[in-house]
Amino acid sequence: MDALRQVDRWEAGRATAGVARAEGVVATHGATDEPYAWASITKPVTALAVLVAAEEGILELDEPAGPPGSTVRHLLAHASGLPFEQGSPIGRPGARRIYSNHGFLVLGEHAGGRAGMPFADLLRAAVLEPLGLGCTFDGHPGAGLHGSLDDLLALGREWLAPTLVSPETFAEATSVQFPGLDGVIPGVGRFSPNDWGLGFELKDGKPGHWTGARTSPRTFGHFGGSGTFLWADPETGLALGCLTDREFDTWALEAWPALSDAVLA
Repeated sequence: MDALRQVDRWEAGRATAGVARAEGVVATHGATDEPYAWASITKPVTALAVLVAAEEGILELDEPAGPPGSTVRHLLAHASGLPFEQGSPIGRPGARRIYSNHGFLVLGEHAGGRAGMPFADLLRAAVLEPLGLGCTFDGHPGAGLHGSLDDLLALGREWLAPTLVSPETFAEATSVQFPGLDGVIPGVGRFSPNDWGLGFELKDGKPGHWTGARTSPRTFGHFGGSGTFLWADPETGLALGCLTDREFDTWALEAWPALSDAVLA
């Protein structure tokens, strides 16, 4: 796809992008086997590991976890009240959508404790090995994965046709949790509502979304502060992923929608 060549104009030291359908990779541009920091794309991968644990009866989504009144579900949906980084709660559970790296650290510790193993081992057994991902993990459930474009597109294919969890569980994960919560997507802006699933950011009706204008409201995914993103659109049956070494900033809010729209065009 010629559209993918846009990444060459992003003033990154390295950049690569690809498109996949459930049945396979459609097109790529750039190296597909070089590792990049995924940053917060780690969060939906952690969410998948937690969902696998829930289906296996290791934990329950509505069991207490995090600050008083919070559950596993609250942590997954950035609704626990915990702040962006480590600290005391800055809101009550279920009141606001407060994007929280710290909440995913708490989530990983809780899930690992319930599984009786380090979270890294749970992540490897539940997600990385079954999907054949060659990712490395530095220990932070919210930002610690490093992997290649091949790995990223394999994850996108899983999002389009789930094999790790049941279709019903995945549908719940990509539907709005705690509807109506307002909040901020860091570096993007405030949305009312700021819809989120279980580890997945949802496009829904958000204006000026980073996935572009041509993706459907059912589109879900995540982006990372290392200039990375992955989205999947069930309506078109496509997943688009990009990895760069250029830190996320305002450049991405122009470049990413333009790339997404060009691919879908």
